Amino acid sequence: MGTSTAGTVARLKKPSWKDPRLVVGILLVLASVAGVVVLLGTADRTIQVFAARDAIAVGQTVTKGDLAIVNVRLDDIESSYVTVEGGLTEGKVALQRIAKNQLVPKASLGAPDALDRKPVAIPLETNLPEQAVPGSTVDVWVAMPGSRTAFDEPQLLLPGAEIAQVAEGSTTLGASKTTVVMVLVTDQQMPKLLGAQANKAQISVVWNPAGASP
Repeated sequence: MGTSTAGTVARLKKPSWKDPRLVVGILLVLASVAGVVVLLGTADRTIQVFAARDAIAVGQTVTKGDLAIVNVRLDDIESSYVTVEGGLTEGKVALQRIAKNQLVPKASLGAPDALDRKPVAIPLETNLPEQAVPGSTVDVWVAMPGSRTAFDEPQLLLPGAEIAQVAEGSTTLGASKTTVVMVLVTDQQMPKLLGAQANKAQISVVWNPAGASP
């Protein structure tokens, strides 16, 4: 009985600060707490990023006045967006349309000579379908002045062209209202469209729900 009692007392003895098991246990607890703190700190980390106050059209020079500052959490994709810390380079233009309240991707800004499409104004006296809004695509048809008839048969000139802007306009005498559609045109397509306009061709814009041509 005496030996058994002595063993029980030894097992119930309060551990000493020098006990390796106690030291290891404390270190594990501290490591766990530190890990949770770091995890929570990372989860709550936000950065200041630029977002468009209003829609920004292709070719538009982008200034800080066009942008708002928002706090967001981007984690691994932070390098893809224009941050307040990184700053906004002056003289950059939009290479692609940036929608209202959209964060500004770095790839959407560049030098003016990097534009592969340029906006061209097409005045229309007919109403556009409600789906034909900035960012949507349209087919541009052209009917050249004819020799036997008023106009030749319409030909598809620009398939799947993107609309940059839509604005209200007027005739030279201001008597009637027109709709001015800014359509993005490549350098290869530009001569035919400008030639059609110079020859007073009849130009029609048709909404293309299928999007741009491959």
